[in-house]
Amino acid sequence: MIKIKVSDLLGKHKMSQAELSRLTGIRPGTINALYYETVKRISIDQIDRLCKALNCQPGDIFEYIPD
Repeated sequence: MIKIKVSDLLGKHKMSQAELSRLTGIRPGTINALYYETVKRISIDQIDRLCKALNCQPGDIFEYIPD
């Protein structure tokens, strides 16, 4: 299972989903799906934009949890 930690990062940075969407240019619906971990796909470009906006590495956004 892959855990998406966007909600944790937004809390850490005291940032709203709307602000993250504005900073990254990623649709609000996609940000919401990342926040609630319901997203099915994410592009490398979107990961890059999230890392820039949140000043983090991809490993800070995703965590692999073995079944």
